[in-house]
Amino acid sequence: MKRIYSIDFTRGVVMIIMALDHVRDMIHVNSIAQSPTNLETTTPILFFTRWITYLCAPIFVFLAGTSAFISFRNKDNYLQSRNFLLKRGVYLILLEFVIVNFELFFDLRYHTLIFEVIATIGLGFVVLSFLLKLSSKTITIVGLLIIFGHNLFSIIPLQQGSIIKTFLSPLFNLGAFPMFTNRVFVMAYPPIPWLGIMLVGFATGKLFELQPAGRKDLFTKIGWSALLLFVVVRFVNVYGDPAPWSVQKQGVYTFLSFMNVTKYPPSLVFCLVTLGVMFLIMSFSEGRKGRVMNIVSVYGKVPLFYFLVHFLLIHLTLLAILLFQGFHWSQLDFVSGTFGRPKGVESGLPLWGIYLIWMAVVVVLYKPCVWYGQYKSTHKNWWLKYL
Repeated sequence: MKRIYSIDFTRGVVMIIMALDHVRDMIHVNSIAQSPTNLETTTPILFFTRWITYLCAPIFVFLAGTSAFISFRNKDNYLQSRNFLLKRGVYLILLEFVIVNFELFFDLRYHTLIFEVIATIGLGFVVLSFLLKLSSKTITIVGLLIIFGHNLFSIIPLQQGSIIKTFLSPLFNLGAFPMFTNRVFVMAYPPIPWLGIMLVGFATGKLFELQPAGRKDLFTKIGWSALLLFVVVRFVNVYGDPAPWSVQKQGVYTFLSFMNVTKYPPSLVFCLVTLGVMFLIMSFSEGRKGRVMNIVSVYGKVPLFYFLVHFLLIHLTLLAILLFQGFHWSQLDFVSGTFGRPKGVESGLPLWGIYLIWMAVVVVLYKPCVWYGQYKSTHKNWWLKYL
């Protein structure tokens, strides 16, 4: 499949930013006890260190759908495409629970199983495999209805504990569910809202059949329109996010409140602002190349490889920091979801250290990503389609 530069570049941008989020989440000194978006305790720089990484998951999911469409068109074979999406979807779900969950917690007994972005993409592929015969227009309408309408679920007057609410809630909302022998399943990425993003991404793949100049203009219009709609819907403050903004004691914190949109699950305004930025990044990269852009694109060409390796590298770095800070291996907690960090004891690095570790992780992974991208382009092993 011929690669599309603007997709590789845009995905590369978010892969680089994603490493910042995971370094902060695992290693920042206050990440265990303090939410970076809690306006009572956060600072503007900590808030936006977290907020900028909001771009990652929706763009990752959206472009996974777009790439699925392009692959489908290039294969021009419904049965082959359906089977590949189905198998790849199941593979990604298993990869999430077996490999990613281990890299996240280093817990061989898997006391916590989290359904996150890789499993979300996997489930989206499974659903897409049964929708390939639908028109792009139909898939677009379904996806947009989900994005614009899923926030209604939280205000539908269903009786607490009813069968309908119990069954549907995990599909729409963040939740944790006890399992056998002190284990818990966490639905961090409720499937329905994220499916809406993937479906619109899949349908948008049709736009890449246009000439680059036409795509550039269209992406610019879509991007600015989405951001304008974000401002309007957010300002009205009636619908589009379960957490309304409010005037704070300082103007900068009022702005933070306005921008403090909900990711879990991705609210309407969250989708508008993140995907609006995505379209502007794609517009910027259409017909434009350069040394820096080529470097960024390297990461976007091998997203799953980068995702798996960067998680492992960050977690190993955390363990090295903990041992350097004087903790003994017996003190490390790999069961309760703290990534090994001892509870009740300060550990990790301040924010400036987080940025240094982040940049080091990205630099260290550049050569491996170059190597794997070249290997994948020159070899036809079947397993390369899945990594």
